[in-house]
Amino acid sequence: MQNRYTGDIGDFGKLGLLRQLSSSGFRIGVNWYLVPDENHNNDGRHISYLKKDSFCSCDGSLWRQLGKIVDSSIRRVSALEESSILPATYYSRPLDFSGVEKSSRDALRWEWHCLAVEKLRGSEVVFVDPDNGLMVPSAVGTPKSNKFVLPQELVEYYHSGASVVYYQHKARRPDDFYLAQHEELLASGAFPDSTGAGVKFISTSQRYYFFIIQPRHKAQIEGTLSNM
Repeated sequence: MQNRYTGDIGDFGKLGLLRQLSSSGFRIGVNWYLVPDENHNNDGRHISYLKKDSFCSCDGSLWRQLGKIVDSSIRRVSALEESSILPATYYSRPLDFSGVEKSSRDALRWEWHCLAVEKLRGSEVVFVDPDNGLMVPSAVGTPKSNKFVLPQELVEYYHSGASVVYYQHKARRPDDFYLAQHEELLASGAFPDSTGAGVKFISTSQRYYFFIIQPRHKAQIEGTLSNM
């Protein structure tokens, strides 16, 4: 997540999903995986949905509140946290590798992650929002690795007792690639007794929200997704 994305079509999708889970009775925790804003592309400018009544009919309250944030020009995750959009516990400390030597990045990330796990402890569903999704080999050890979530980070949230939802950006690959990646993660043995699920959000840039579900949450989460 980057602050410049606040209020765009991606927020409407992710927050709409999380609002449904919250309404089902889950305590929600959010780790934004906040990274410094970039300016090399037009990401974050997908806000035309705020002029379309079809989105209002989907979740009018969310649509109106995001519109107010965009109109205010205060496009920061803190504006989402301070609103009544989603009752949740938030972790918004940036994961910033700017000027950090490669030899020091792992330690910095581990400290950042440990603080996140502690902050979100007690959440029943933890949502993580990396810019790109699961770590890929080409990003390991690079300054861009902060835009991905490590499988071990998901493991620790799961072992803290939470069901986990992670964002996955759809790049130039077919659906089957991302489904296989998620299934491989579940089959690793690191998430005992878990069940998987996924939601594809297709408006504008396509994206996925993949679930790693605790056994005791299975019926409730699957029911919520079915009702959506």
